[in-house]
Amino acid sequence: MSDSQPEPGATDARPVLVIDFGAQYAQLIARRVREAHVYSEVVPHTWTTEQILAKDPAAVILSGGPASVYADGAPAVDPDLFEAEVPVLGICYGFQAMAKALGGTVAQTGTREYGGTHVDIPDSGVLLTGSPAEQSVWMSHGDAVHEAPDGFRVLATSPGSPVAAFEDRDRRLFGMQWHPEVKHSPLGQHALENFLYRGAGLRPDWTPGNVIAEQVERIRAQVGDARVICGLSGGVDSAVAAALVQRAVGDQLTCVFVDHGLLRLGEPEQVERDFVAATGVNLKVVDARERFLDALAGVTDPEEKRKIIGREFIRVFEVAAREVVAESGAHGEEVRFLVQGTLYPDVVESGGGEGAANIKSHHNVGGLPDDLQFELVEPLRTLFKDEVRAVGLELGLPDAIVWRQPFPGPGLGIRVIGEVTAERLDVLRAADAIAREELTRAGLDRTVWQCPVVLLADVRSVGVQGDGRTYGHPVVLRPVTSEDAMTADWARVPYDVLSRISTRITNEVREINRVTLDVTSKPPGTIEWE
Repeated sequence: MSDSQPEPGATDARPVLVIDFGAQYAQLIARRVREAHVYSEVVPHTWTTEQILAKDPAAVILSGGPASVYADGAPAVDPDLFEAEVPVLGICYGFQAMAKALGGTVAQTGTREYGGTHVDIPDSGVLLTGSPAEQSVWMSHGDAVHEAPDGFRVLATSPGSPVAAFEDRDRRLFGMQWHPEVKHSPLGQHALENFLYRGAGLRPDWTPGNVIAEQVERIRAQVGDARVICGLSGGVDSAVAAALVQRAVGDQLTCVFVDHGLLRLGEPEQVERDFVAATGVNLKVVDARERFLDALAGVTDPEEKRKIIGREFIRVFEVAAREVVAESGAHGEEVRFLVQGTLYPDVVESGGGEGAANIKSHHNVGGLPDDLQFELVEPLRTLFKDEVRAVGLELGLPDAIVWRQPFPGPGLGIRVIGEVTAERLDVLRAADAIAREELTRAGLDRTVWQCPVVLLADVRSVGVQGDGRTYGHPVVLRPVTSEDAMTADWARVPYDVLSRISTRITNEVREINRVTLDVTSKPPGTIEWE
């Protein structure tokens, strides 16, 4: 691929750059900007003004952060940024750093504001257009802006923030002390959209249809007439990535689906039947169920199970990939490219997009031998998970694939606590299918992020069924709510739904006689048990 060819996953859209000052909020701000249909990227606060302007940003947002602007080594904002005629919004720490850089006064008031706070809006200006005279917001600060810089109008005040929001409309500079990106600021998204549409003059044109059109063009430019291979897992990321590449290059793509026997009930059929029907993709299915069970025999340690499953997957995929390469070579064609479902959070976590070589290993088909290497096609690398789903729907993928709950790479292998056997997998599949069916029937598919069902296969529980004692296994329901899986809370599933799940599992799955509920948040507990 020459330097002049566009890279799949990249975009020509001018970004709103979110400068990350070290808190957990930068990615969330970027997501909220995307929800307003404006493209955004996260970059580190160590970037110079020259680096920022080299990205030709449509606007800049300075995020919150944990530091005090007066602390030794605290991140600062280069005043030159505000002379570059780029619209800027400062949030929380970014608001204070902005005020300080422009000559305003930032100090400690003695009143710290954390959590829900009421702010008075004496002047709505551009940033707070449509706001009532008072609104509830989410604060998290000790320092506060006492005096706005010259030329700025004060828009809002609170007991702990003499200047809680300001703007210089002519210079397109805006700021607020509270966090508009969190749901606890009910009018926060409206304020962000005021900045984007009214303050920065941007249009809401970052849409699934536009993303597809741009990525199809870029994929065609990168791939040319070469062949492409993709490993399908059954998950939404690899499915949408494959569907995008299929839309771009058609029969040049071959997908490989390794059936390791660790998927949930009906999922292999979803890939083999529904995905192929929706996309017309050329699919190579490898039945490796016995191989994986043989490799896992007698193994109970969770990490060892993960390593075995990963190792065997690479070996099976390698054999399948060599067959695809050989078949293509027999027709004078070269398989040069491998499709991966890398998402934008993986890019950020690997260094803010500066070092894409460090993408998290679970999204790579890593471990392939030196004589079987491919150039990567990563058409989703600018997208968050919710955007991937929107693109999948636009591409016509079935709802069952697009809205599939997140599922671990090792599959049910780490939801059987103890040795993994065919019998235990069948028991777990049956219980899991009941739980998913009842959650769907209750309309909770979009509310519950995921609901792992865990089989405590090495535990025997005494029970009573009919006139006799039973000795069966317990299962654990682990329904959670989350936006990104970095943190999670246990889902408050209605008792009547839990009752139906429990009754059906114990009635319909003979080997299970006890259903329990995990009510642990993350942290301290992880979503998966192993």
